[in-house]
Amino acid sequence: MKILAFSDLHRDLDQAARLTEMSRQADVVIGAGDFASIHQGLEETIDALAGIETPTVLVPGNNETLDALKEATAGWSAATVLHGEGIELDGKTFYGLGGGIPVTPWDWSFDLEEADAGNMLAGLPAGAVLVVHSPPKGHCDESGNGMSLGSTAILKAIEEKQPQLAVCGHIHEAWGKESKIGPTEVVNLGPSGRYFDLD
Repeated sequence: MKILAFSDLHRDLDQAARLTEMSRQADVVIGAGDFASIHQGLEETIDALAGIETPTVLVPGNNETLDALKEATAGWSAATVLHGEGIELDGKTFYGLGGGIPVTPWDWSFDLEEADAGNMLAGLPAGAVLVVHSPPKGHCDESGNGMSLGSTAILKAIEEKQPQLAVCGHIHEAWGKESKIGPTEVVNLGPSGRYFDLD
């Protein structure tokens, strides 16, 4: 299975067009949140991605709410929005959880407390592909000033369930960073789009 994955488009319509082209080479597309910027521009960005006909899994970032993302994607038949739930595509389970975890300092942000995130990750099946907006604590989560901003709940879920792959975004300074948690490959995606080949 060939996956195209990206995060943090933040209203970049030119990059959305490039990802739409790139999607033709993929079996599944993943968008790991932050399509909008502070709740602005979500509809236009999703419209720019809606030419993707490949099955697509999306999670909300902290720059758009779950409800807004579901509404914006209502007319995009290839897309499924996940938040504390999974979907099976070509025999592989994809499990998604969006939002800023832990809670960010911004009052406009769509965030989750660690305890709530832990509860929502309880249904993650072993060996799935995990799609989260926020990175796990200590992995691909370092800010510009060196702080580790990731989620302890996501880290615990990965340690316990050992997903085949965990993709995230959220921390822009960590775009392109990779890590391992046991057998699980963890990648902070960024907007450029990256292919993964999974057995």
